[in-house]
Amino acid sequence: MARFDSPDFLHLDDLLADDERLARDAVRDFVSKDFLPLVQEYVRQDGAFPTQLVPRMAELGLFGANLHGYGCAGMNNVAYGLVMQELERGDSGLRSFASVQGGLVMYPIHAYGSDAQRERWLPQLAAGRAIGCFGLTEPDFGSHASGLRTRAERRGAGFVLNGTKRWITNGSVADVALVWARTEDGIRGFLVERGTRGFEARDIKGKFSLRASVTSELFLSDVEVPESAMLPGVAGMKGPLSCLTQARYGIAWGALGAAMACYDEVLRYAKERVVQGGPLASKQIAQQRLVFMLTEITKGQLLALRVGRLKDEGRLHHAMVSMAKMNNVDVALRIAREARDLLGANGIVDDYASMRHMVNLETVRTYEGTHDVHTLILGEHITGMRAL
Repeated sequence: MARFDSPDFLHLDDLLADDERLARDAVRDFVSKDFLPLVQEYVRQDGAFPTQLVPRMAELGLFGANLHGYGCAGMNNVAYGLVMQELERGDSGLRSFASVQGGLVMYPIHAYGSDAQRERWLPQLAAGRAIGCFGLTEPDFGSHASGLRTRAERRGAGFVLNGTKRWITNGSVADVALVWARTEDGIRGFLVERGTRGFEARDIKGKFSLRASVTSELFLSDVEVPESAMLPGVAGMKGPLSCLTQARYGIAWGALGAAMACYDEVLRYAKERVVQGGPLASKQIAQQRLVFMLTEITKGQLLALRVGRLKDEGRLHHAMVSMAKMNNVDVALRIAREARDLLGANGIVDDYASMRHMVNLETVRTYEGTHDVHTLILGEHITGMRAL
């Protein structure tokens, strides 16, 4: 396997602290040596994840990497973003696994959980001894998540949950699911443990995208949980939306990793592939496409780095994350499509990564807020008017 050459046209490495580069390089090495030799096998399985890598991911501090205490790595947000970039350079499924664990499960427990919930779950999740999933999306409610129908009704000293969640990463391998449900006091989050009576997870098969990832549907039928299962620190849509902001931030970096993998692959290929008497890389159209890729990656790197610095300074607005997620996923998908095209017929086989990244990015463009949803978030922010 060829060594990955990271595109850094504007020498952005000079703007990174030593610990940020060290975190990135450690994960880059892990992805190249431990994950990429396995990815083809797991993509062919249709909905499987190499869980044998979870202990090593935990050793690297990849779960809740930008959280503090409870065994978490305590990275700053730029280092965290660089880590997500390298994971998605491997595969969107690899980044999704860590992103869900940290941004969608550990973050809300850390931010909104009780002391007992934090002490019980965060060390286990950080160490990879427990896996979590995030249950917000439903069969009929994706972008319009506030319309969710899952209900939690008070009964005795606890709650009874009923409903269905769909498109849940890690669902069937999770030890705990953070399920968002409608209560008499608004939407609340509940920690539902695997094995709880009436709770079931079933995998979704036949995916063209995110094949090296477990995607499930959760069924809750008269699931009884105690009062202590509810996150006490948040009510309403603030809870799930704040979690999604954390995940979207990681995606803005992660998509760049996929784009960088495609660019590196096709640049090598174009230099070696002889077409009409010379290397493909010597042709005008190929050079035009490669210039487009490098330019958009560089612009995306600048955007992600600035958003990360603002996040570390406590000056981040969620609309900034929307811009970064919307732009970087969009250009990454365009780069993956261009790379697949330049690879010609070779681009459709899984010996090459570009088409795998391309179909993965179709999902990444959709989840955690679609491209159009983030466009409308930005539109409302700059005009002060919600689009009709």
